[in-house]
Amino acid sequence: MARGGFNQRDLDKWAKGLVKGMNKSLERAARQNPSRVPVTFEGSTAASAVSGSEAIESSAYLARLLLWLGAHTQQRPGATADVTRFVEEFQLEDEDPKVLALQLEQYGLVNISRSLAGTPDVYLTDEGRIVVRRLKNLQKDRAARLRHTIDAFLRWLYDTAGDQTPVAPALFLATPGSYFAGAEISGTELRQALAHLAENNLIEHIDTDPATVAITPQGVSCALAGGSVQDHTNQQRPGDNITFHIGENTGNIAANSRDFTMNATTNKDGIDPAAVVMLARALRQAAPVLELPEDEALEFTQLATRLETEAASGSPDPGRLQRWGNSVIGILNSPVVSGALGSVLAAYTGTVLPGLPSA
Repeated sequence: MARGGFNQRDLDKWAKGLVKGMNKSLERAARQNPSRVPVTFEGSTAASAVSGSEAIESSAYLARLLLWLGAHTQQRPGATADVTRFVEEFQLEDEDPKVLALQLEQYGLVNISRSLAGTPDVYLTDEGRIVVRRLKNLQKDRAARLRHTIDAFLRWLYDTAGDQTPVAPALFLATPGSYFAGAEISGTELRQALAHLAENNLIEHIDTDPATVAITPQGVSCALAGGSVQDHTNQQRPGDNITFHIGENTGNIAANSRDFTMNATTNKDGIDPAAVVMLARALRQAAPVLELPEDEALEFTQLATRLETEAASGSPDPGRLQRWGNSVIGILNSPVVSGALGSVLAAYTGTVLPGLPSA
């Protein structure tokens, strides 16, 4: 199995090749797993994290339920609809219709007609009708659909194979994440998303038959950052002015470096957990800019995550923080890192974690 980069000229051809056999792959997977592959992107148990009706568009089940309720309202104005019928119609065996109804009620999109029978009978509110119209319009927004596909695929790939295990991208089309505003993502949209992710070195092609993809260290860093892929790709490139805003400005530790401004809050009496969290986030933000080799980039990102997790644990172990911080500085001071940013980050690490050799 050989891993290879992408030739810009052949990029679109490769992406088309990945998607070409998707229908056969999905049919084969359905025969082998008739009860569906239990890959989870989001579901009703995670929907409490969805805040406001604007996030409904990325929630496959809630968006589809709203559209289903909208169609029911047109057919039977004024009548309530039993959400259990929706769950049965779409074969969502793992979903609780009462929970789905409560989520929409929480957003003010439906009212629940509570009866002695306990069935989740609901009807759309005025706000719900507005969101239904909005979802229908969003389904026609090609740019919004592609942005969702790019973000959803990378997140799914990280959740499924964050260790860089090769995965068939067609499997994504069998997950809830492959819906936007209640409509299915097409193979063409997935192809475009794969091309975009590959062009920005967030995924890589694995030379297998059929072709597979794996997440890259930069892709891992992007997924861990929590923002959108667009945010990640819009970051300034090496050589541009890069500013890290971290805590209060108690001194510019990059004063002797060109094109860098880094503000940090530190505790001179010892290790400040809050400052370590800020340090970890800065390291993760800087990882793509450092252009480290693949192994070092993955290790660097993992070290930053360990630092943040330990510092935020409530009772951080200074020994662990010092050990991981020393490893971070070792990478930053290694020959694979060029330019001023490495030395700036090394100095910052030594400031936040006193006693480490920053140079």
